[in-house]
Amino acid sequence: LLAEDSVRFISSYLPNLYKIVLKQSREFMKEALNEHQKMLRARGRPKILLATTYEEALSLYERFKYNLLGVISDVSFKKHRKDIETRDGLEFCSLIKSEDKNMPVLMQSSDVSNERAAKDLGAGFIYKGSKTLSIELRNFVVRNFGFGEFIFRDPDTLQEVARAADLQALQHLILKIPDNVLQYHTRRNEISKWLNARALFPIGQMFKFLSVDDFHSLHDMRNFIYESIANFRMSKGRGVIAEFDKESFDEYLIFSRIGEGSIGGKARGLAFLDALIKKHNLFYKYDNVIVTIPGTVVIGTDIFDEFMETNELHKVAMSDLPDEEILQHFLKAQLSGKLYQDLYALVSALRNPVAVRSSSKLEDSHYQPFAGIYSTYMVPLVENDKPRMVRMITDAIKSVYASVFFRSSKAYMAATSNVIDEEKMGIIIQEVTGNRYGKRFYPTISGVARSINFYPIKPEKPEDGIVNVAFGLGKYIVDGGISLRFSPRYPKKILQLSSPEMAMRDTQKIFYALDLSLDDFTPTADDGFNLLPLPVKEASTDSSLKYVASTYDAENQTIRDGIGGKGRKLITFSSILNHNVFPLAEIVQNILQIGQREMNNPIEIEFAINLDTPPDQPKVFNALQIRPIVLSEQTKNIEIDTYSKENTILYSEAALGNGVFEHMADFVYVKPNAFNAANSKEIAVALEKLNDEFRKTGRNYVLVGPGRWGSSDPWLGIPIKWGQISEARIIVESGLDHFRIDPSQGTHFFQNLTSFRVGYMTVNPYRNDGFYNVEFLESLPATYEDSFIRHVHFDRPIIIKIDGRSNRGIILKPMMNKPSPDGGYLQ
Repeated sequence: LLAEDSVRFISSYLPNLYKIVLKQSREFMKEALNEHQKMLRARGRPKILLATTYEEALSLYERFKYNLLGVISDVSFKKHRKDIETRDGLEFCSLIKSEDKNMPVLMQSSDVSNERAAKDLGAGFIYKGSKTLSIELRNFVVRNFGFGEFIFRDPDTLQEVARAADLQALQHLILKIPDNVLQYHTRRNEISKWLNARALFPIGQMFKFLSVDDFHSLHDMRNFIYESIANFRMSKGRGVIAEFDKESFDEYLIFSRIGEGSIGGKARGLAFLDALIKKHNLFYKYDNVIVTIPGTVVIGTDIFDEFMETNELHKVAMSDLPDEEILQHFLKAQLSGKLYQDLYALVSALRNPVAVRSSSKLEDSHYQPFAGIYSTYMVPLVENDKPRMVRMITDAIKSVYASVFFRSSKAYMAATSNVIDEEKMGIIIQEVTGNRYGKRFYPTISGVARSINFYPIKPEKPEDGIVNVAFGLGKYIVDGGISLRFSPRYPKKILQLSSPEMAMRDTQKIFYALDLSLDDFTPTADDGFNLLPLPVKEASTDSSLKYVASTYDAENQTIRDGIGGKGRKLITFSSILNHNVFPLAEIVQNILQIGQREMNNPIEIEFAINLDTPPDQPKVFNALQIRPIVLSEQTKNIEIDTYSKENTILYSEAALGNGVFEHMADFVYVKPNAFNAANSKEIAVALEKLNDEFRKTGRNYVLVGPGRWGSSDPWLGIPIKWGQISEARIIVESGLDHFRIDPSQGTHFFQNLTSFRVGYMTVNPYRNDGFYNVEFLESLPATYEDSFIRHVHFDRPIIIKIDGRSNRGIILKPMMNKPSPDGGYLQ
């Protein structure tokens, strides 16, 4: 507030004051995380109020006194707009000081004798005739109005103890300054004033009336200030994509970006999740639980373009070299020096190992989600060795870049009619959720959840969603391992635990952990090279197991909750799903509902949970990814109420998709009588060769095989990747009498099948679940046959129909497509 009636001095003061304010504004705008926050900070700059009479000054003071940084007043100015000069400035100063003795007031006068009266009131004074008037004005405003850096001073000597240039520095100094210094500044309300001058109003107002009398001790007040600033900084970082600044980066920045290019589909989904958590106040919604995303830094696609061009890698990338050779060329290439500097700042803030993940422009799109096609590398944390840590992260980045051009990626791009050289790769560097247990690191729980359930078990409904959870790292789930499946609406109803026998057979046997014992990080084309598949019993001494395991009592043939007592440990999540030790089902159901509503599409999320936290710290639910589930068009009314076995090759009551699939005359199947799980890897190689022939001729085919397609465990099915069977348009999982496996759900492989509108069926004729006419196929001549697989080509197309409403699917013999009066099909 400036109270001055002289046009000459108003003209002198205002330019100086605006110069101070705008300089201050430019400085604190640097703390903003993105352009939007910079704009808000600029709008929140200090405002200058001008009064030319005593009445105006008094009116403005009464209106804005709780938001004033300070007052500059003439000792004498006109009263009642008359030409009578009075010393009402001193009266005005006395009124202000009587209400707030710490409010800074600067008196100015053409009469030097007024200095004594100003000092007696506790105000500053400048002489209007001084040759250094503007300098004295600036020095007083900067020092007393909360502008510039915050200078902590010793209350006895007024000597500088420390100084803070920004909120981050202030937060850390609060814990270090002496008690008498902290008490001096809080008693004078200077911390609040400094925060308000920097447009940090919410936290500035919180500290305005702070007093040590409000706390048990000065130590408690110190911690309150520190925690309040920490929470404020964390909240300002939520729901925004911050611009990475190596000078100010720390653990309070949730999501930041390096580079100007696109951040890729996966990163967009992660930023969307972060915004949803903030918008719907999920962060502290649940008692003793934090719902958040991990600390994330995204490297834009422009860095990828620069890397490819600078190192002239396009020729190598487009070649037919083996994956390992392509990888070695990329590892020898150099990233930009600026990126190295940014990564040095990043590793200083790391507390856990990091996952270096792909985030290409095509990933997680609404039409062709590229799930699990590119690599993800996990890098262990090396403390007190920044150069080594940066080298390992850069090697991981280059390896993810190389994975764009691996053989499976190129096959996938060809199958989706995309051009490989148009793909652009962003990189997500993300802290891994979990704890260290000896020489391994893993989270308590990893999971995949979908807002639509393609295999509901009554009373579940498709819209209730489905969750698959596992102990340890999530690679176990996405690679098709046996996870625990439940509906978030009915968390206590779990088919796998319906009997001790099923629980023994159908629960998790191994878990994945990051191997911390390796001396070095040397990436290979297999991104899981440093992940350990361990038997569950290996975690028996880890404190994490108590949250997820139950004990099988062999004598009584029962399963007991908890890990006390002798017996085999089973991963049942009983304490969570039955006793609600952690509100997993509620959190997942809430996120699925919100995500589907906001995305206007069925969704899939990935998450990781750390329950093994110190007693005074909350449990952590980290949302890792969100992507749309692309459903087949369900506009056609397809009805399959009955069928005739004479005219049918295969019938399923667990089918995914909708519509009539035409123009296919090729049927490839794994011979049931010759199948042995021990040969599943050989079968995968043979199918890949056959698939290559189909790709060359541009034909699609029906593929039928036992167990889970795409499982990483060869004993659960054929360990095949999508690129190896990319031309199959109908994929069927068939059970055998001695080989009964639940359908693939919650895996990247399954996601890709549904994304490309590939018809998907399961049949288990040995338990009266569907029909599979192998005898008919065996009676036909084979175009190709070996010890394990058989390829039959029909002279006329076969007809496949899937009713998405009833989940029924049927594959008819060639041209058996005319309905008969009894509901069957005629030639």
